[in-house]
Amino acid sequence: MKLIAGLGNPGRKYEDTRHNAGCWWIDALASFLHADWRHEPKFHGEIARVRDGGKEFWLLKPSTYMNESGRAVGAVADFYKIAPEEILVAHDELDLAPGVIKLKFGGSASGNGIRSVMARLSGGRFWRLRIGIGHPRDLTQNSREVVDFVLHAPGREEQAAIDEAVQRAVDIWPLIAAHDMQAAMHRLHTAPPAASR
Repeated sequence: MKLIAGLGNPGRKYEDTRHNAGCWWIDALASFLHADWRHEPKFHGEIARVRDGGKEFWLLKPSTYMNESGRAVGAVADFYKIAPEEILVAHDELDLAPGVIKLKFGGSASGNGIRSVMARLSGGRFWRLRIGIGHPRDLTQNSREVVDFVLHAPGREEQAAIDEAVQRAVDIWPLIAAHDMQAAMHRLHTAPPAASR
């Protein structure tokens, strides 16, 4: 991995909302790696250069809103000549319950942030860390109800489950950094969520 991006919306208004789960993970990863963020206008976000295990890579938090995340990811990828296959994007995932977290390569767009990144990278051939936030109670919800759901903070138990999943994904960072993605997926996907332990 040469670029790791955590998606969300900028500003204090949104920092505790479900839609910012990708930012929660990359902030936790930056803390683990002792990385220092700096705002970089040409990359439309905050960026940190990290050297770990003899390798250099970049952490990115777009300062665009979620539906324009591709502008930031694409700007960094273009400038440093990073291929889509060398990019990992962390984002919230409605289709997974809080406490569930999945690593995958490629796939279809599951929301506006990923759709924007896919459009900018001309496809979905990048890695994704999908952080479960759950569905609204009514599974027949309309788009307005979904927006309302993702732009509100999780309940206390949901937050605890998401936080635990985020930490598990930080714990497997050495496997991701070594590009041992099969081992990383095995560790993430076979560990039971905190609520079931």
